[in-house]
Amino acid sequence: MPTTVNEEPVNDRPIIGVLTQIVSDEILKPFGRTFIPSSYVKYLESGGSRVMPIRLNLTTAEYEDIFKKINGLIFIGGAADLETSDFAKVAKIFYGLALKANDEGDFFPIWGTCMGMQLLTVLVAGENLLESTTAENVAMPLNLTTEGHSSRMFKDFPDELMKALTQEPLTGNFHRYGITVKTFQENEKLHSFFSMLSTNVAENGAHFVSTIEGKSYPFYGVQWHPEVNRFQWDRKLNFPHSRHAVQLSSLLAEFFVNEGRRSLHQFDNPEEEASSLIYSYTPIYAGNITGYQQLYFF
Repeated sequence: MPTTVNEEPVNDRPIIGVLTQIVSDEILKPFGRTFIPSSYVKYLESGGSRVMPIRLNLTTAEYEDIFKKINGLIFIGGAADLETSDFAKVAKIFYGLALKANDEGDFFPIWGTCMGMQLLTVLVAGENLLESTTAENVAMPLNLTTEGHSSRMFKDFPDELMKALTQEPLTGNFHRYGITVKTFQENEKLHSFFSMLSTNVAENGAHFVSTIEGKSYPFYGVQWHPEVNRFQWDRKLNFPHSRHAVQLSSLLAEFFVNEGRRSLHQFDNPEEEASSLIYSYTPIYAGNITGYQQLYFF
């Protein structure tokens, strides 16, 4: 007799929310107050999801409503105060909703990239523990930990890519601050919540945490930028574009979107869903004034 496998329900039409980022560059302020680089949108779409931009000027009730309709959330990179900015305040609302939902068996993943990972550490620790860990415009391999080799994030990577990840400069770094390994290990809240999957060494010699994943929650953070490997092309910036770099970016996008497939949240009707997605917005070309090819403004 054939064996029956009881698999959990899967959502094959996932929608990932992207929290808009505060415009900090003076040259971009005429275009709008908040933005999303198109590289993050393409990254998520390449993994098989659709994207909903989430503005920073809504009410708590509106965010609670949005949470019930999206299947995951990304905190993107940028420059904002991680405790007092609108970006941080809205992120905290969603973080609380995601903790509660996962505790109740309602699966909901969160991903943080660069500043987004830093924000996750602030939310978990309850304080800003960042220190100077400058790695500005440099691509590096990862120093994988034992937990990195057995992680959910990397478990389906082929052996060749895992080897390349530790030997080739596949991860683009564009940050000035981060969590040092010492701080991570000494902070009870951080090391009990997250597994440290990889580390790197900053320009000042500081050893910093570069990849994390939640031990009991589907929360993930990278201090580097997987989206740039396929979708940003400024020649002045060290974006990794090798075969392995592209493969790394592709697999991570698929990994997070597959996490989103495990969320069964949905919109009330197709019309509301369609009007909420990023397809109705048009990105502008910004390659002549920024390191991004295109930006969406809100």
